[in-house]
Amino acid sequence: MPIDAATSALNLSFPPTTSATGFVVPQSRSFTVSVNPVVLFSILDHYLRRQEKQHRVIGTLLGVRSEDGSEVEVRNCFPVSHDETKDNQVAVDMEYHRNMFELHKKVNAKEVIVGWYATGSNLNQWNALIQDFYSREVMPPFQAIHLTMDTDLKNDEKLLGVKTYVSAPIGISAKPENCLFLPVPCDVKYFDAERSGLDLLASAKNDINRSTSLISDMDNLEKTIVAVQEMLERVTEYVNKVLDGSIPANNTIGRFLMDTISVVPKIDKVEFEKMFNGHLQDLLMVSYLANMTRTQLAIAERLQLLV
Repeated sequence: MPIDAATSALNLSFPPTTSATGFVVPQSRSFTVSVNPVVLFSILDHYLRRQEKQHRVIGTLLGVRSEDGSEVEVRNCFPVSHDETKDNQVAVDMEYHRNMFELHKKVNAKEVIVGWYATGSNLNQWNALIQDFYSREVMPPFQAIHLTMDTDLKNDEKLLGVKTYVSAPIGISAKPENCLFLPVPCDVKYFDAERSGLDLLASAKNDINRSTSLISDMDNLEKTIVAVQEMLERVTEYVNKVLDGSIPANNTIGRFLMDTISVVPKIDKVEFEKMFNGHLQDLLMVSYLANMTRTQLAIAERLQLLV
């Protein structure tokens, strides 16, 4: 899909939106974007597998929207091949993009196209042209989300610098290359089941070789208990400082503490220790049976080779 570009993209004020009646109205409600960690890992993997002379990569973002369109959750993505030339032209493989989306709908019909991603932190004329293409792929009246990831770590914090934008056309006669880009709030949203995996990956930053290994169930239990104990000590220290007047009380933190304490069941200390020890014994039994099964399978495999 070759497109000519004569101007650059601008980064000015928040673009207006189109109401259900077709009238253009100012954007008044808040707009937020949440990104699943799987999307970030997929973008990094795509960037690492890029061609030798390719400076950046792009792809399609998939996810869900709230009923009023004010919240967008990016859950998945897939790469799309493209080519940028020095004469202000960009080519996007539209057929591959649409075939991939049709295959994805067979697996998860709820996820729709919400925008696109690109590596690098700069917004240029190619971003405006690709944004125009994805704006036609997103179901109206919603806008396409543009996500950028600074894989070169050129920001001051030396982080990936994940940012999201929306756009709107400007000028008397709207052209694809004339648009406004405005940052919108973005955060990383993960499920509770993904927390352990993310913590394990994050622990590799403290290793010289930037590598880590899986820990056993007992080590994971010990690590969790230590973390809970540290949080309880931190909360106790804060409450004591509030009681003796060292720091002022915070009503918001107080309400959170009351909500947390209210859900804790009232159990006798002896009964709690009995329940905890019973659960620990069950965990040890499951771990023992799993190791025994693994050993028996290894022995059976060796005997099979001898026969």
